[in-house]
Amino acid sequence: MQELGRKFVTLWVINSQRDSLQLLKEYLDVAGGHTTHVLRNLYHGPERKFELYNTSKIRATVEAQGKTFNFPEVADRISDLLHSDRLTIEKVIEIAPIGNRAEVNRWVKECASVFDGVVA
Repeated sequence: MQELGRKFVTLWVINSQRDSLQLLKEYLDVAGGHTTHVLRNLYHGPERKFELYNTSKIRATVEAQGKTFNFPEVADRISDLLHSDRLTIEKVIEIAPIGNRAEVNRWVKECASVFDGVVA
């Protein structure tokens, strides 16, 4: 990346479980030395449920160079369409009833504001 004059930035999504932190630690041990931002996936619960991460040395390591963000929760009915039915966000907006479209649009806007913080 240095030879290309590019900055290497990682966005690492975690859930509230220990294995998520162990994988992050392994990644940092191998590919550390650049900016890593952690995204707490609030689909797995509110920020306070991420106690293992919130009080960890890994968080301190991440935040020495990067930041921690909250990735917004999306309604189960939308998550099912995206994950189980393997639809794209665009396709859900195209075919879903108005209530689902409203939820997707709300979620997309919240995601955009998170990513604005990442690239700022």
